Amino acid sequence: MLDALLARYAKPVPRYTSYPTAPHFHAGIGDAEYSRWLAEMPSGTDLSLYVHVPFCDRLCWFCGCHTKQVLRYDPIAAYLPAVHAEMDTVARLLDGRGQVTALHLGGGSPSMLMPGDLIELAGRVRWRFNLAPTFEFSIEIDPNDMTPERYDAFAAAGITRISVGVQDFDPQVQQAINRIQTFEQTRAVVDGMRERGVTSVNLDVLYGLPHQTLATLETTIDQVLSMAPDRIALFGYAHVPWMKTHQRLIDETALPDAAERLVQSTVAAARIEAAGYVAIGIDHFARPSDKLAIATRSGRLRRNFQGYTTDDAPALIGLGASSIGNLPQGYVQNITATGEYIRTIRERGLAVARGIAFSPQDRMRGWVIERLMCDFRVSVAELQHRFGQVAAPIVSEMTCAAEGDLDGIIDFDGQTFAVTERGRPFVRSVAATFDTYLSSGAGRHSVAV
Repeated sequence: MLDALLARYAKPVPRYTSYPTAPHFHAGIGDAEYSRWLAEMPSGTDLSLYVHVPFCDRLCWFCGCHTKQVLRYDPIAAYLPAVHAEMDTVARLLDGRGQVTALHLGGGSPSMLMPGDLIELAGRVRWRFNLAPTFEFSIEIDPNDMTPERYDAFAAAGITRISVGVQDFDPQVQQAINRIQTFEQTRAVVDGMRERGVTSVNLDVLYGLPHQTLATLETTIDQVLSMAPDRIALFGYAHVPWMKTHQRLIDETALPDAAERLVQSTVAAARIEAAGYVAIGIDHFARPSDKLAIATRSGRLRRNFQGYTTDDAPALIGLGASSIGNLPQGYVQNITATGEYIRTIRERGLAVARGIAFSPQDRMRGWVIERLMCDFRVSVAELQHRFGQVAAPIVSEMTCAAEGDLDGIIDFDGQTFAVTERGRPFVRSVAATFDTYLSSGAGRHSVAV
């Protein structure tokens, strides 16, 4: 029975951190549309900022991010002025409207930034934007980057949350993915940042890695739990070598199959929950007192390009090469190549390569997919309240999906469309039912388990 379920529902589908998904962005959206969308932002709108630092001092073979390895700091030093200039342009177009509730530095490895550069970047955000009293500042950290000076710079910049990639502590697995990082290094970062006032720690673990076994994963989970993180992300490794060519360095014969991946994720999740953490969506866990857990209980959990979040700002502004912005009117994505991004910012102040404007159908289907990914259910009454009569086709699709379900993964009583406990590992496939773009064939995706 399990093999049959995996055959039907573990096929490649999007991760649904956006809708429409990025393969459907197009060049018809550019600087002009983005400028207009920013200028139309109402006063008082909450804003979230994301800054992409697309550089690493080593290339992890499992990575699916837009990044590149650098052996010198010069490329980063040349890149940062362009980010500052783009930030200046965005601030000018906003003209004082909006307040920033959150700033996240992602990568790549933003922890590679020199202490002075990180402090300057944080200072520029405070200078150019209005910050909300509840402002949060988070950053992704590679423990191999950390020095005493960086610890102190992170504190001086006002960082409140850190996210540290663990993946797996087993030496054979680390060797297979080119990510050598000891438990002791990781623990030192967690302790060092807590000593400097960081109030929230997130640790990322991967399952489905080469040479990874249930035993190595369980050991890693126990080591992660010993650091008492506030949040844990348990991601499935996305093997997409046609898109990320460095993943071809991974021995595909050493990868666990779909059935093994499902066992790994199920056992690891149970181990984390047994330690007192609350399950959040498909791959996050949080302490019961954490904001993610509170948002889950109240139905206010959100999902964006950074995964599950409590950030409910209606506008996410992406800065830097390849970064994606999510505005009320649609998505915009910057040029990916760093050299071209820098040149374009110098010439135009913005560097939008593509995007998509939301249609009423996009907004409605995006809301349905987000609620499934966050809550595993959709209220028909709320759907109709938000979208009116245009919701009728969605309700019909829910009925058809439920009637065609012979595996017990969907429950629909006419009022609530829900994914059952049996179906939760396959929620991405259920969400794909409502994705009208998927059949167009644009883009290839990782497996759904």
